Amino acid sequence: MPGYQSDAKHLPIRNLNRCAWFGLWLAGLILTGCDMSEWNNPYPAAQRGKNILYASFEERPKHLDPVRSYSSNEYAFIGQIYEPPLQYHYLKRPYELMPLTATAMPEVRYYDAAGQQLPANAAADLIASSEYVIHIKPGILYQPHPAFARDANGNYRYLDLKPAELAGIRSLADFPATGTRELVAADYVYQIKRLAHPRLNSPIQGLMNDYITGLAAYAKMLSAADEAQPELEGFKTWLDLRTLPLEGAEVIDRYTYRVRIKGKYPQFMYWLAMPFFAPMPWEAARFYAQPGMQTRNITLDWYPVGTGAYMLTVNNPNYQMVLTRNPNFHGMVYPSQGEQGDVAAGLLADAGKPLPFIDQAIYRLEKESIPYWNKFLQGYYDTSGISADSFDQAIQFSPKGEAALTPVMRQKGIELLTAVQSSTFYMGFNMLDPVVGGNSMRARLLRRAISIAVDYEDYISIFANGRGVSAQGIVPPGIFGHGEGKAAINPFVYDWVNGRPQRKAVAVAKQLLAQAGYPNGRNRKTGKPLLIKLDVTGGGPEDKARFDWLRKQFRKIDLELVIRNTDYNRFQEKMRTGNAQVFMWGWNADYPDPENFMFLLYGPNGKVKHGGENAANYSNAEFDRLFDKMKNMENSPARYAIILQMTDIARRDAPWLWGMHPKQFVLTHSWYKNAKPNLMAHNTLMYKRIDPQLREQKRREWNRPVIWPVVVLSLVVLLSIIPGVIVYRRKEHQAARHTASS
Repeated sequence: MPGYQSDAKHLPIRNLNRCAWFGLWLAGLILTGCDMSEWNNPYPAAQRGKNILYASFEERPKHLDPVRSYSSNEYAFIGQIYEPPLQYHYLKRPYELMPLTATAMPEVRYYDAAGQQLPANAAADLIASSEYVIHIKPGILYQPHPAFARDANGNYRYLDLKPAELAGIRSLADFPATGTRELVAADYVYQIKRLAHPRLNSPIQGLMNDYITGLAAYAKMLSAADEAQPELEGFKTWLDLRTLPLEGAEVIDRYTYRVRIKGKYPQFMYWLAMPFFAPMPWEAARFYAQPGMQTRNITLDWYPVGTGAYMLTVNNPNYQMVLTRNPNFHGMVYPSQGEQGDVAAGLLADAGKPLPFIDQAIYRLEKESIPYWNKFLQGYYDTSGISADSFDQAIQFSPKGEAALTPVMRQKGIELLTAVQSSTFYMGFNMLDPVVGGNSMRARLLRRAISIAVDYEDYISIFANGRGVSAQGIVPPGIFGHGEGKAAINPFVYDWVNGRPQRKAVAVAKQLLAQAGYPNGRNRKTGKPLLIKLDVTGGGPEDKARFDWLRKQFRKIDLELVIRNTDYNRFQEKMRTGNAQVFMWGWNADYPDPENFMFLLYGPNGKVKHGGENAANYSNAEFDRLFDKMKNMENSPARYAIILQMTDIARRDAPWLWGMHPKQFVLTHSWYKNAKPNLMAHNTLMYKRIDPQLREQKRREWNRPVIWPVVVLSLVVLLSIIPGVIVYRRKEHQAARHTASS
């Protein structure tokens, strides 16, 4: 059977060819069968080339209701959704207020005790009340929302829902119909009334009680009215604030309202640029107050409703939050004026163009800095801060100490934005605590000893890579009242040595601790070691070193530090109830005025007793008296002198370990346009612009997969198979010959 023998002899050759063809097919599949540009792209393919901003968040915002929200991580969202009457100019410095929904800056009128109008330059002690008259633009519409939906007869569809009608409803998107209506002056008045609502616990109610005429009495009246409200399904029914007038906030006509202030309070103009004074339609309040909504988490804290450039379309705090362009946005244009250098920086290239530029902003949950940093370098996030772990990779210092980008960053086209922040990070002592709190000399000495021991210069060097300055008092650089030089140092913590402040020696801190009754860190009476409990937020791998450093600082004076780490929402709850002994917190300026920092230590603004922002619950009668005198003054030498007096009192009492004022370093990619730090404005997203095509190009360049190891491995596997195939076919051939010969 020669034919069979011939076929058998050539079988190994044909199989070898098949193996080779298989290897080539596999390599071809790897090389051409897939989109090789971005195998590691974390976003869906449908988003490629889209006008989308990519950013991140670390923790779920707790409050998206503008009357309750008072944290920067919350303002990052609600600042794009809600529109108070005023805003800050995006480019001009010093910061300048300008109209947002208002037609012009508010008309301010002053009156004496008899109700007679006073001239604009009247002395503050003659002014019994101030009146702010605000005209808003007609034609502004709210975002689409079920609260505004109406049926064919013009009746609201979802404001009187029965339990059966809520069956199957799990989120706001489950309501099939939406609607809108025009923004009116009454919406602003309704929001001001909400400041006093007993169920909302607005963090600025205590402060505004002192300013808005009749607000304190209104709060008491609302409490009584709310008590009388019936309950349905265990929840109080809606309290209609439209029927309950407030003396200090009145509607004049459809587009005009008036706010009355006690005395003179020039800072109130700044408040009119904050979300607390954004409009709230009564329909939204009623919609969310219906029985069954809260159990479904359908609330204003979860689903905001506003007139801004964006609306929140996805709120999934375990994954992502999405802001989408509001189709009903009334429209604005990019500014045509700025400050010196803005033209050269390209910040006026879009002058006069309609806003917003970006269609959607997607914020992904990123709890740790390293994964975020790597994604930024790959082009999957558009901007980034710089963590301590990444600092050396991004920043290098010149011989003059100036920060600049490393060659690797410059090669990628990354840009560096820096700004001195109008912020303070501090370690606070709960003045209600029986150990570290109170006004006794014992407690003061203990706080001063700790203030000396915790070396914030070392902290700034190690954990902030030098991006900060040690705080000597309350007011940060750039705000009126911040001092410089020898006269401005904290004499209880620093000495002036060779033209600069120098922290006092640890021996001084130990001596103060002994005078306080804790020699060698032990209670003189009981002999027990003194334990200090510090509440912080964090917990990632990068925080361990920080916690170890803090313990080391306390051990320098023989104190044991117990760190109680928690998430930010739980931390806020501890602060509200006074269940923290020592804590670390910070404050970003709401507006560029020293009053906005001094009020953090104002007694009537105590967090536990009054629900305010005095987290240390500090109270000093002389400090409070000077605050009342200083707060309404225009900036002047006389005002500066009062601020220095207040600062000296606070330094002596030491309710804070003053901490640091940070410097902001932000990196942006070349496709991210119109980036300029603005530490006061909240609605900055609409000014930003993305070049999606450039971003896609850079992503492809930076994320080409390295496939040669796969090809080599495939060939190795192929070559390892060939000898086995040859041996196997030889055996078959021999068997075939044996069969044929038989």
